Amino acid sequence: MDNTLKVNINEYLPLRDVVFNTLRQAILKGELEPGERLMEIQLAERLGVSRTPIREAIRKLELEGLVVMIPRKGAEVAKITEKDLNDVLEVRCALEGLAVELACKRIDLEGIKDLKDNLSEFKQAVKGRDITALAERDVEFHDIIFAATNNDRLVQLLNNFREQMYRYRVEYLKDAKTHQQLVEEHESIISDLENRDCDSAKKHIEHHIYNQVTTVSKNIKNEG
Repeated sequence: MDNTLKVNINEYLPLRDVVFNTLRQAILKGELEPGERLMEIQLAERLGVSRTPIREAIRKLELEGLVVMIPRKGAEVAKITEKDLNDVLEVRCALEGLAVELACKRIDLEGIKDLKDNLSEFKQAVKGRDITALAERDVEFHDIIFAATNNDRLVQLLNNFREQMYRYRVEYLKDAKTHQQLVEEHESIISDLENRDCDSAKKHIEHHIYNQVTTVSKNIKNEG
């Protein structure tokens, strides 16, 4: 278990929700690794809470597919499978293909500037080899595109799907060979949006997501 794991108390949320969000983020960010056992007593001591909110959080995480119950062993962080990966990224490809097509027609100069500023920050994160910063900048890059669609329903769908995608994004970024490739892919997408080339933008976003699928899939096979 990651020693930095701690509860961030939020006065507006019940403790059980705070504990759930803490464990959920720890799993999505890889602080709690696939296959790692979730011991109620240890987690309760580590987070400074009773076992009750831990138990409730584990049940909710199981419903989300982030935790599995193993007979005679108890709860553990669900491993990433190729089936899960493909399911998530097929949906992502469909939603983001639509998003980039709409953004290509509707993005303004401020949106383009935001994307270019984000790219500069992403390059700095690449130099620092900070995976958390890279993941956050990558999320922001796509969020700028989503906002540019000016379609609240689509943005809502993508935001609901965001956490599931985050786990695979972090897994992808663990491979340092992908970092420069991501820079180049982001540059191509920005150029397409700036030039209002919707067909090229869709092809580049699909290629961008396909590269993630193949890299993470390869890593899963190697770990297996």
